[in-house]
Amino acid sequence: MPKTRRALAVLSAAVAVALLAGCGGGGTSAANDPDGKITLTFTAYGGDGQKAMISSYQKPYSAAHTNISFVNTSPPDLAQVKAQVLSKSVKWDVVAVAPAAAQQNCGKLFEKLDFSDVDKSGLVDGVVSDCYLANWINANPIAYRTDAYPDPSKAPKTVADFFDLKKFPGKRGMLTNLQNGILEYPLLADGVAPDKLYPLDVPRALKKLDTIRASTTFAPNVGALQQAAGAGQVDMFIMPDSRLVPLMNSGTKITVIWDKTVTALNAFAVPKGSPNKEAARRFIETVVSPEGVKAISEALGTQPINKNAKLDLSENAKKVQVAGPQNTGVTVQQDVGWYAKNFDQVTTQLNNWLVG
Repeated sequence: MPKTRRALAVLSAAVAVALLAGCGGGGTSAANDPDGKITLTFTAYGGDGQKAMISSYQKPYSAAHTNISFVNTSPPDLAQVKAQVLSKSVKWDVVAVAPAAAQQNCGKLFEKLDFSDVDKSGLVDGVVSDCYLANWINANPIAYRTDAYPDPSKAPKTVADFFDLKKFPGKRGMLTNLQNGILEYPLLADGVAPDKLYPLDVPRALKKLDTIRASTTFAPNVGALQQAAGAGQVDMFIMPDSRLVPLMNSGTKITVIWDKTVTALNAFAVPKGSPNKEAARRFIETVVSPEGVKAISEALGTQPINKNAKLDLSENAKKVQVAGPQNTGVTVQQDVGWYAKNFDQVTTQLNNWLVG
């Protein structure tokens, strides 16, 4: 990946989920008609995450529903969703999306969906909405390449250290996606208490980001940041747990900083006007099953959204589990309600800063 200091796109973050063969709900639809062949166009973030989606739940789902096949594409750009909806030429059926973006555009860019068949008994708060269904919780911890700061006694340990270029020189890496803490972390480093973050003071956050701007790669998507970290182009970075695990599996030595860690829901939605609305709904309902949640958490280390999922994690997945014993710090859950009211406005503010 070419080195870049600033990326001009804000994309929704999300990575992979695991589906099993189950299908939600009764009734008759094309998804249950063996003669009704349907191809669902699935749009996510590419790379290791989407590979995991394909192998973990698209293939099993198609095996159980032989009339359903998938075409995969990326990235899930909200502007593309808007263009397709306004032109009445919707090509995407399932889109990975920030819950706040789906909720703010509910009924306008994304279909209102009936998830009454979903078993909600084991689900964490916020998983089910009328325009999205969450698939996992992404933790976005601060981490660093161990070879960049080899002495643990002199290595960074706090959010403030990420912004301290004098004490901890080196290249930083951040995602421009609002879901990955680009506004929360600078405020936490600037002394805002975790329980006082919202409503976000966006100008204050951007002012703090100014202090590390010249030394930071602002990556437009998780794949780009993952590649930069693996290539040694960034030394300290804020990256989703789902991308830290593949990096560790490939041999990159990484240490996670458990100080204050921002987490966010990731979700799936159906663009308004999708010709395969019902088939898409039935498909995404399966992401919240205990089996599906177990599969993706084990593959990528994401935090499960179903409490009934029984995990058997690899050693690397255990290292990034925000709910695990290694997290001795504070977890900060993004406020979906606040973002749902302010997502477009805040996106504009951030984009203006990135190009400024």
